[in-house]
Amino acid sequence: MAVSNARARTGAEAEAMCPYRLVLEHVTSRWGVLVLIELMEGSRRFSELRRAIDQVGRISEKMLTQTLQTLERDGLVHRDAKPVIPPRVDYSLTDLGREAAQQVRSLAQWTHDRMGEVEKARQAYDEARELRSRAS
Repeated sequence: MAVSNARARTGAEAEAMCPYRLVLEHVTSRWGVLVLIELMEGSRRFSELRRAIDQVGRISEKMLTQTLQTLERDGLVHRDAKPVIPPRVDYSLTDLGREAAQQVRSLAQWTHDRMGEVEKARQAYDEARELRSRAS
């Protein structure tokens, strides 16, 4: 299939072809990771969740809404809308979401613990590349 045809595929077609990759993308996306880890601490209202995530990176209301909807559709996040005025909506992790969040948090911790080694590897790579480009 040509690249142009691949781009023309609908979301449903892409999901049918490789559903695992799409879930992995949702869980490991920039905002998905932060939402899952933050919700491990407990149920949060939308504004509480946004403020907590804004401490790490600025997330727009639209992006947070899309991320929550995607994670809810995947069965990772539960949305509890209470019929009160003003409206109150709480978000929490499902059992499946807790499991995914624990895996993501482990990966985030591994990244934190190994960052020094990653930086050394990057520096060695950059230096070797610089030497090769000078030799050319």
